[in-house]
Amino acid sequence: MTIEINNESDQKVDEARVLALASFALDQLRIHPDAELAIQFVNEDAMTTLHVQWMDEPGPTDVLSFPMDELRPGNETEISGPGLLGDIVVCPQVAATQALAAGHETINEILLLTTHGILHLLGFDHAEPDEEKEMFGLQREILDAFYESEKN
Repeated sequence: MTIEINNESDQKVDEARVLALASFALDQLRIHPDAELAIQFVNEDAMTTLHVQWMDEPGPTDVLSFPMDELRPGNETEISGPGLLGDIVVCPQVAATQALAAGHETINEILLLTTHGILHLLGFDHAEPDEEKEMFGLQREILDAFYESEKN
């Protein structure tokens, strides 16, 4: 799997841990080893511009996902096809504010947002209550399993 991480923000991000989480999540979702993913960290000004341009909403947001080849998760018997998964853009400053409100470390919020972004790239959404339950449940499962794997 090719995962490119580019930190254009002025915040320090534990890129190795983000890479480990992204690799873990893609493996859990049975994504083809030849799939490609890009993760970019940007400041609030850049995120505001993207948020207005792509979502027509004001101000910065925490994460945006830009799917490319519309890959979908594999299942127990087969993996997804190869291709370009897409790009995830995360704003560490927004993540820090949200982490403070949630009572956990900024890196944990960044890992949550990365997982959230990956799920959006794979076609998951949370516009409807049943979709939200499925997506957020899967997000929690992936993060719990990742944190457990770090203990070993």
